[in-house]
Amino acid sequence: MALGTYGITRPADMAPEDVEIIMVYTPSRDFTSTPIIKKLNSSQILTPYFNNASTGGNTNEILGGLYNLKLPATEFNKIGIYTLMIRPAQIRTTLTDCGVLSALPSVKGVVVDTNNVPSAFRNRFVSQGLVGYRIEYLNTDGTKIPNFYRIITSSFFVDTVVSNPAAGNTNSVRYRYIDSPSARNLVFATVSPSSAPSNNPNAVPYIGQPGQQVVLTNTFFNPFTVEIEMAEYDLNSVAIALYGNQTKAIDTGLYTIYDSDNRIYKQYNLFEIRSDFNDLLYEVRQDRNNNIDFSVSFDNIIP
Repeated sequence: MALGTYGITRPADMAPEDVEIIMVYTPSRDFTSTPIIKKLNSSQILTPYFNNASTGGNTNEILGGLYNLKLPATEFNKIGIYTLMIRPAQIRTTLTDCGVLSALPSVKGVVVDTNNVPSAFRNRFVSQGLVGYRIEYLNTDGTKIPNFYRIITSSFFVDTVVSNPAAGNTNSVRYRYIDSPSARNLVFATVSPSSAPSNNPNAVPYIGQPGQQVVLTNTFFNPFTVEIEMAEYDLNSVAIALYGNQTKAIDTGLYTIYDSDNRIYKQYNLFEIRSDFNDLLYEVRQDRNNNIDFSVSFDNIIP
């Protein structure tokens, strides 16, 4: 029997709001001081492409994996190296509680109050809206617990239920699923792994603790980096200097280079420096900068 081959990589079709773009700028590769690090607005510089009739898809359907990355002049306005880290958006919040369901005490999970979530991400905290998200945990000093995370397997709105599971005056807060958010907007999320292995029932996995800072990240795509080098000259300008039309005034030594549309691109003064005995010492090409003589346009010289 033949075995089929199946691909496991799918193009991402996330919204720009699900992406974070971190820009690191250094003026050169041997720069040793502190670089400029800045977070860019992904909604302004990342634009998805949509299907059309030629691609065979609906025009309202994102063409997965294909996005246009804009480079606004307000940010990319210096010569140097720009490194863009494109990663899934991170949601930083605080765990309100770590508890169990009232009807199913064996089901453990973390509880998040959406009032403690940044407003830009609150629309993710809906029924089953966080499935697949990764939770990373922070220490009390703000450092992240390295190489440790949990994956959210379900998320629903809940309300609190106060119960008295044992004799005595000790009450326990548990949670029950509800269809719509209550006044506290609590979301109960189950994570994996959250149960002890059968061979060691006492080894309960750590899923967090109340009041702990956490980072929630979507897993829609893998983070990657893009390096962009802004230079004074590109291949087109080099080609103009090498292969473009050029003129030289014999009397004045005015040397002019024209672009592909015969517009003045660069202009120089060409002259010689001689000694008192008329010996040739130097041949000089001096950039005229912004002091351009437009009377030597290519159309004026060659009608």
